[in-house]
Amino acid sequence: MNNQNLLKGNVYKGLIKFAIPFMLANLLQVLYGAADLLVVGQFAATADASATSIGSQIMAMLTQLVLGFATGTTILLGQYFGAKKEKDMAKTVGTTVGLFSGIAVLITTLLIIFKDKIIVIMNTPTEAMEAASHYLVICSIGTIFIVGYNVVSGILRGLGDSKTPLLFVGIASVINISLDIILVKYVHLGAAGAAIATVTAQASSLAFSILYLKKRGLGFAFSKEDLKPRRVYAKRILKIGAPVGLQNALVGISFLLITLVINKMGLVASVAVGVVEKLIEFLMLPSIAFGAAVAAMSAQNFGANQLDRAKKCMVGGIATSLIFGIVVVIVCQFQGETLASIFTKDSEVAKAAAMYLKTYSLDCIMVAFVFNLNGYFNGIGHSMFSMAHSLVTTFAIRIPATIFLSGVANVTLLTMGIASPLSTLGSLFLCVIYLIWMEKNKKMVL
Repeated sequence: MNNQNLLKGNVYKGLIKFAIPFMLANLLQVLYGAADLLVVGQFAATADASATSIGSQIMAMLTQLVLGFATGTTILLGQYFGAKKEKDMAKTVGTTVGLFSGIAVLITTLLIIFKDKIIVIMNTPTEAMEAASHYLVICSIGTIFIVGYNVVSGILRGLGDSKTPLLFVGIASVINISLDIILVKYVHLGAAGAAIATVTAQASSLAFSILYLKKRGLGFAFSKEDLKPRRVYAKRILKIGAPVGLQNALVGISFLLITLVINKMGLVASVAVGVVEKLIEFLMLPSIAFGAAVAAMSAQNFGANQLDRAKKCMVGGIATSLIFGIVVVIVCQFQGETLASIFTKDSEVAKAAAMYLKTYSLDCIMVAFVFNLNGYFNGIGHSMFSMAHSLVTTFAIRIPATIFLSGVANVTLLTMGIASPLSTLGSLFLCVIYLIWMEKNKKMVL
């Protein structure tokens, strides 16, 4: 195993060693998710491209939901790892297997039952409905693989290992892109081919991860008896993970609502916002990765009762992420059009996207603080607050501000872009207040 002891040594070095593999794994996931649409767009009908785009958005939202829930396992394992409670670690892993198997069955069932209603809610073009239905059916059948793959990665990260999940996602990426080309370009399966490629890639990656764990082990004693689900551990996992999962899902829904609002500004604005959202996925990766590193390190140090080191992890994550955030903002102010041109050949769209990016990119500085604060709160078991402040500012600031600004006469995307950083600034304000309250009332331990 590549388990990394995050309890000692230089905090910055530990953060970087954990965050870089996590960031690369996320980068590969974003890239091979984009590859589905790129291949279908090049070698299939427009209806298939539309179906793939819509279907992948739905599956991405569900994946974020699962990742959030899996955070419960990551954090709980990290806390037990720090406290050197190997029996609790084994029971947590065993309970995770049963719990997430049930979640996978539930998601599969709901997708199959409500797929047609979901397609209608997404305003899917009539000519793309059949292809979108096929895409969702295939992906729903493969949900168990998608859930399993992400859960195994969450377990390993809880044990301080962010390198092995990178290997798993690398395998999935190669298989997915290869099958995309074969099934879409040569077998002409369109959106269904992209779905088959995704599910096969995740299944292969999960199979490899299970074989890897069987050979290398988890680093502590684990038996068949530990596979018995235990309610007390399931409750602990859900107490931490459910708020994060719901936060991910609801914030994702909020961005869909914002897209619907901005779509009213015209085709150029609609496409430009879509381009910027794709760019932001890449530009925020450093803060996302360091936030995950802070969560894992804080959990281990919290479990080991090294509370001061847990705080240092948070400060280190903020400082490191802030460097990336400042660089991103500077580049976006002067090279926004160049960045937008990566995703569009339309000069008018690129100019509009660059304008939107000038103000929206300020969010990269804001999230450098908030994502790492959230990582700290999640790591010490305060994930409910992370969900609360995110939802409050999303639905009280981001969405209302977007709706209000869209109704202002002669409004431009430059002005519209301020809604997101303004919302995150609100989250930062709430986080600082909560942090001060925790310190004053000694609420580190729940």
